[in-house]
Amino acid sequence: MSEEIERLFARYATSGVTEVDHTLWDTLLARFIVPSLDGVNRVDYARVKAEGLESLNRYVASLEAVDVTALGRAQQFAFWINLYNAAVVRLVANHYPMRSILEISPIGPWKDKLVIVNQIALSLNDIENVILRGLFGDPRLHYAINCGSVGCPSLQLKAFTGAALDAQLDRAARDFINNPRAVRYEDGKLVLSGIFKWYRRDFEGDERGVLAHISRYTDKPARHLLDGGKFDDYSYDWGLNDVPRH
Repeated sequence: MSEEIERLFARYATSGVTEVDHTLWDTLLARFIVPSLDGVNRVDYARVKAEGLESLNRYVASLEAVDVTALGRAQQFAFWINLYNAAVVRLVANHYPMRSILEISPIGPWKDKLVIVNQIALSLNDIENVILRGLFGDPRLHYAINCGSVGCPSLQLKAFTGAALDAQLDRAARDFINNPRAVRYEDGKLVLSGIFKWYRRDFEGDERGVLAHISRYTDKPARHLLDGGKFDDYSYDWGLNDVPRH
């Protein structure tokens, strides 16, 4: 099935490119995303569930109605990022309250078919690993999609668009890499996000490649990171990226 999905979505338009309207997603992000001092943009899932599900369903439905093969390559890339993020927010809001997205099922929700595009039912796994990773091959995608967890790169405050995509991906990379949940020192040891372990082959394949990638976006001197060409540990916080509840 993965090969069929990849084959079906491997086409993109080179002229007469269709533009996708992400205005509704911009509105939802402005209403329900709450930036916090720790650098994590949190989602007010309680308000999404109470006030935003109708609009969120309309946005997802509007994307499902798009013939994605009529989009240019950059527009497609932005389309899949926005669809993934909206699908996750909707999924969490529908199951809320919870402490982690992993509570939805014993193995998480990654394989559940959540959306339909060009008459093909797709899971989060399909979008991330088959389409985004398989067809676009840009490691910055890992900073653009959010799986509903504190350990993930934050949801950005604006929808991704084809026209602004490269700058948006760079900004998302810098936002994450310069946050301690991505790269930090603990007792003199370099600790990286689990994302750099799970998707190592996307970041030039080995530890030195990962560090070389990080050095392009970090505010720290590159040599400080690259000395020794290795790191000591990984960490990842699966706690829900919800606003604090008291």
